[in-house]
Amino acid sequence: MNQTTHAENAMQACITASSHCHQVCLHTSMNHCLEAGGKHVQPNHFRLLMNCAEICQTSANFMLSSSHFQHSLCAVCAEICEACAADCEKIGDMDECIQACRNCAEACRQMANIQH
Repeated sequence: MNQTTHAENAMQACITASSHCHQVCLHTSMNHCLEAGGKHVQPNHFRLLMNCAEICQTSANFMLSSSHFQHSLCAVCAEICEACAADCEKIGDMDECIQACRNCAEACRQMANIQH
């Protein structure tokens, strides 16, 4: 597989993972967390979910537009997704969100490390 094909495959995987993570974090925060209450709506946790949803959507948009900054943004996205996964794991009962965040973090790390 040549370098261009590898980069294109990594980008498509990252766009897919980022879009999915955006959807899961937004849905989880606005439905599961708000309905569960308690520790699920603690300000830091809720903000992190919303930040994760936003950075994932922005990251996908940067890749779709072939932004020069996409690799840098993917690195930040991976960091936020990892933090979100860890916080959701600490809160508990958020397995879908944890998995979406971890998958996105891995795809974003791969994208961030591609030579551009």
